[in-house]
Amino acid sequence: MTTAHAAANRSSRAWFLILAAVTLVLGTGQTARAQTTPASGSAAPSDTPSVKVGGLIFADYTYQRTPTSTDAAGNTINPNSFNVTRAYINVSGNISHIVAFRITPDITRASLPGTSIDGSLTYRLKYAYAQFNLDDWLPKGSWVKLGVQQTPFLDSIEGIYRYRFQGTTFAEREGYLASSDLGVTFRTAFPNNYGDVHVGFYNGEGYSTPEVNNKKAFMARVGFNPLPRHPLLKTWRLQGFITRDNYMENAPRNRAVFNSTFEHPCLNMGFDYIATTDKVSSAPTNGVDLYPTLDGKGWSVWATPKKVFANGSSIEGLIRYDHMKPGGTASATAITSPDGLNERWIGGVAYWFPKQGSVSAALLFDVENVTFSNWTPTKPTQQKIFLHTLISF
Repeated sequence: MTTAHAAANRSSRAWFLILAAVTLVLGTGQTARAQTTPASGSAAPSDTPSVKVGGLIFADYTYQRTPTSTDAAGNTINPNSFNVTRAYINVSGNISHIVAFRITPDITRASLPGTSIDGSLTYRLKYAYAQFNLDDWLPKGSWVKLGVQQTPFLDSIEGIYRYRFQGTTFAEREGYLASSDLGVTFRTAFPNNYGDVHVGFYNGEGYSTPEVNNKKAFMARVGFNPLPRHPLLKTWRLQGFITRDNYMENAPRNRAVFNSTFEHPCLNMGFDYIATTDKVSSAPTNGVDLYPTLDGKGWSVWATPKKVFANGSSIEGLIRYDHMKPGGTASATAITSPDGLNERWIGGVAYWFPKQGSVSAALLFDVENVTFSNWTPTKPTQQKIFLHTLISF
């Protein structure tokens, strides 16, 4: 048995032990609730069903400065377009204080040649899960989710790095993590606001692709707040995240991420380090394994300095640098460009309108520059200029 398989088996056993423990706690908790009178002055949780409808829109204008392209007449042009990259419809609510749910369709560009919707913007399912809250028995914020749901790492940083309407986070942008997948997960918090843990099993293919094998991805994230009572550093957070998955038998697809973030009224900032292992196939050709194991590594740093005005609006800067060495490109004959390097610079200025209740809106002007070094064949530098908009309600 390989080290990866042994680790996966240990992770599986650990997860089933957690589920067993939760089941035991639920059973004993129900008995305790039935036998215990609520403390004087405490309010009983509401079991009145409720439903909320919201939405999220990411729209932009994109001008591609380099590389240039040619139109049908052979003219050199700079491609540019108006786009809607995301349009959520959020339907969420609760059946009781224990059972909650969320359903979120999102747009995508259809690719169905020969059909009337080829090239159209169509909706697909991004989130659809049932959530079983465990606050009656475990620390507040504990739950089990089943269905199409957020993956643990990206779910934890979305509220800190709030510029996904410019583009996805580092690990997503390089193609190593999906924001949503189908699975079952468990999350609970540490006492005294010291952090949390979120573990689960997913298909591993992402929400846009069906399961293709009998392998499941084990994902685990542990977050730690070292100084939760410090007046300045209470929002400093450290996180570790792992994924253990397989493309097929003896073909690992593993990820490890270390993350540190800090929040302040005048500045949010963060750092990510990622290490990856990919072997896309273990199928031999004439008895020979021709697919190499690729080990990638990279890091990203970002900062969003801001000035908040009396009416609640703000001006914010966006500065970000990504540095990724993927480890090459696997093929059935050889590994190509093992020294390839991707570097991305993002710089921009955003205006956030005064927040009205749960409604948020922002405009962002930004420039993104991506270089590809030591790749064969060579890849041209990409430079794009954007005007992004965000509406959330």
